[in-house]
Amino acid sequence: MTEKRIHVDYMARVEGEASLNVRVVDGEIKELVLDVFEPPRFFQGFLVGRSYEEVPEIVSRICGICPVSHQLAAIQAIEDAFGIEPSEQTKDLRRLLALSQWIQSHTLHVYFLAAPDFLGYESVLAMAEDYGPVVERALKLKRLGNDLTALIGGREVHPVTAVIKGFTSLPDEGELLAIRERLEEARKDAQATVTLAASLEVPDFERPCEHIAVRSSEEYAIYDGRVVSTEGLDIAAWDYRNHIRERHVPPAHALHSYVVGRGSFLVGPLARVNLNREQLSDNAKAALEKVRKAKGVEFPSFNPFHGAIARAVELVHAVDECIKIIDRLELVEEPISYQIKAGEGFAVTEAPRGLLYHSYRINDQGIIEEADIVSPTAHNVYNMEEDLRAFIPTVLDLPDDEATLKCETVIRNYDPCFSCSAHFLKMRIERE
Repeated sequence: MTEKRIHVDYMARVEGEASLNVRVVDGEIKELVLDVFEPPRFFQGFLVGRSYEEVPEIVSRICGICPVSHQLAAIQAIEDAFGIEPSEQTKDLRRLLALSQWIQSHTLHVYFLAAPDFLGYESVLAMAEDYGPVVERALKLKRLGNDLTALIGGREVHPVTAVIKGFTSLPDEGELLAIRERLEEARKDAQATVTLAASLEVPDFERPCEHIAVRSSEEYAIYDGRVVSTEGLDIAAWDYRNHIRERHVPPAHALHSYVVGRGSFLVGPLARVNLNREQLSDNAKAALEKVRKAKGVEFPSFNPFHGAIARAVELVHAVDECIKIIDRLELVEEPISYQIKAGEGFAVTEAPRGLLYHSYRINDQGIIEEADIVSPTAHNVYNMEEDLRAFIPTVLDLPDDEATLKCETVIRNYDPCFSCSAHFLKMRIERE
């Protein structure tokens, strides 16, 4: 009997703490655990007993990369509970705010995670000497996203202007037009990002699984819609818990999300492009077609390593959509008034990393009695394990450092909240 153990005892530079443990006997995986051992943060628990008004600001602290997504999902769920329908202007400003976060996050992933992995660099800093203009492009795009967030949300991180039924202040029209000019300039940089993502040599690895995303009848969904999948799921936000549930698999503190009667699933840019690509902007569709002709990459794709291409294509779409929204905005001050009432509210949005679910039960005093929040990474952890289970046998014969890097790239393709940049896996392989 030949036994081999892969033990990743600590993932550094991450949002959270996790390890990877694998035991292989005679070439067959007998044990595989992606152990997220960060203690539970109990966000749902400490929302209970608080006023609904506090919730959007509190939940924005769940993630420093996706504060907008949590904030907007919370606001929508509370509005759903109160029976509030926001104005079209408010919806457009929220879309702009959400898209600003897509621009930031997708830029970070393609340039700071995927590119170093597949170009053979320790980090984007190490890339700078050989790819100076590429890194400058990344910083320019990231700055654009940050500035748009600050313009709409009041500040770059944990924005403050979005509230129930509206915004506490509107962006200056002159500054909005100025950022529109920068968005026009960014179209070329976004297209170049697709070219970069498509040029990366990624493993020829495919694992068909269920992909889930939000779909809207009106647009490429980011703000709201129905939950759909490649396996026929098509449900409203209020029906989420009847179809998607979680279970605890010791020893990890992270729960495994699964579709009732089926199994793991993938959320994120790859799922969105697979399911909603017909609603992409014309420029994004053209970029996708260019990738198909140049690299032979077809969508729908079930190669998780094509996630970087999907993110880059969405970056093109995000820039186009921001310009489109700005062009139709005619900003007017709108009164914010509504009635607090008891009820349950549900919301699904598309954070940069994928499907985000929030629901709340609120009493007639506006106090939270129950909260349920499922982040994109919580949706994806189970599927990460399943990808690793299928992928690891292909790298067992490699030297330890190469096998480590390959395992890192599988996880980083999901851009999980416990993954940040290079050096997040510290792997030890034991052979017996």
